[in-house]
Amino acid sequence: MTPPQLIDLPIRALTLDDLRRCADLSEDRGWPREDHKWGLLLAAGSGYGVDAPDGQGLAAACVVTRYGQTYDTAELAAIGMVLIAERYSRRGLGRRLMTYVCDDVLKGVPLTLNATPYGRPLYEELGFATTGRGEMLKGAFRPDPAVPGTDTFPVRPATAEDLPRILRLDAEVFGTDRTHIIARLPAFADRLVVAEDRTGALVGYAAIWPNMDTHVVGPLIARDTAGAQALITALAATTDRPLRTDIDVRHEDLRDWLKDRGLDSITFNTVMTRDLPDLPGDWTRRWAPLTVAAG
Repeated sequence: MTPPQLIDLPIRALTLDDLRRCADLSEDRGWPREDHKWGLLLAAGSGYGVDAPDGQGLAAACVVTRYGQTYDTAELAAIGMVLIAERYSRRGLGRRLMTYVCDDVLKGVPLTLNATPYGRPLYEELGFATTGRGEMLKGAFRPDPAVPGTDTFPVRPATAEDLPRILRLDAEVFGTDRTHIIARLPAFADRLVVAEDRTGALVGYAAIWPNMDTHVVGPLIARDTAGAQALITALAATTDRPLRTDIDVRHEDLRDWLKDRGLDSITFNTVMTRDLPDLPGDWTRRWAPLTVAAG
């Protein structure tokens, strides 16, 4: 029987001061600490958590990233990093936190999340439906001699003047405004590159950011497979770390190419939505997210 004192604990807003507690909670569940990613999510989004009754950090946490032109009129919200401390798992706390976030904090807002097999049954009970899948790939990238280099393919480092164009392209492809998170990429990422066509029009962009012992490629927006390959190749040339990325399974050609280049399949995640039939925007140009935690 669920102890009432646990599910009655107050849920509070998390801040950047809680970053270490969030990373500790990740580690408690066997996940990487991912301090750098937690910092972005807590700064660009809203964290919610429950303090552990034993005084040892957090008992539960999650992060919400809202999208749209204003905070109060979100067009879409992504829920991520839903974590319950191992010693408090399977006691109703995850359901309590998710119900509060979905039905109180985000009432009336279309929602999305990426589910692990462990969390998917709860999300289905809360009204989420499967709309897609992503595959996490990781490994040491081997350059492909068949892919043109940046000297022949128009991929170059982004400049400050590119940011307005990146934001316009991102809103078109993602289907809603993400200025508050994309504008943080120059400071968050180690490299940000853009791709242009022969007329100078922006047709893609990608970032690479540090996460523990890897570099994560994301976001990755490109006009076609060749463009996605060129962007990844340009970013991979800037690091000696293994690459990691989450590719929409519908992009089979890119997934196969990455596996041929040395990346292995690590896991799959289920893309789920509530109160909308599918994610907005153009999935054919959306190859990898910034992070699955932010949708």
